[in-house]
Amino acid sequence: MTTGLPVAGPDGLLRCPWSVSPPDYLSYHDEEWGRPVRDDNGIFERLCLEAFQSGLSWLTILRKRANFRLAFSGFEVEAVARFGPDDVARLLADPGIVRNRAKIEAVIANARAALGLPAGLAKLVWHYAGDQAPAPVSIADVPAVTSESRALAKDLRGRGFTFTGPVTAYATMQACGLVNDHLAACVSRGPAEAARQA
Repeated sequence: MTTGLPVAGPDGLLRCPWSVSPPDYLSYHDEEWGRPVRDDNGIFERLCLEAFQSGLSWLTILRKRANFRLAFSGFEVEAVARFGPDDVARLLADPGIVRNRAKIEAVIANARAALGLPAGLAKLVWHYAGDQAPAPVSIADVPAVTSESRALAKDLRGRGFTFTGPVTAYATMQACGLVNDHLAACVSRGPAEAARQA
């Protein structure tokens, strides 16, 4: 039974409990999750992957991430925005990704919506960063949604995005470093916070 508190990783250092098993999570947690992503394509990728994760485990998405990148032209917004019916058919036949028509079509629609943002997707998303909450002590202290993620989701919907509800928006905010939800005693807390403030 997990307590939701940090646990020792393979090197003996404390980490967020979700990050140490299975091992696929370790490098994602240590090197990426919670570190700032400030470019449009990077934000777009995380937003898409979080939408694909809906109803599935993050482990499934993480293990298919390289395939997703190949299938979706590296999540380059301009390239994905040009996808048409043949691309949808190709993606639905690709066993390396999650073959969900609604989510695939949402990625393409969201790329087109992102192209219509005058200042870009990253600037829009980072507008909702807000002030950092106190460091969570346990997983129970980490919210699934916040007022900022609700506002971001509403803004995205108003601009033509789909599959970007408040939970997906908050998961994207966590992944892209808009918030630092590493637990207070986690070894990655300091580096993630330093990167966020840089």
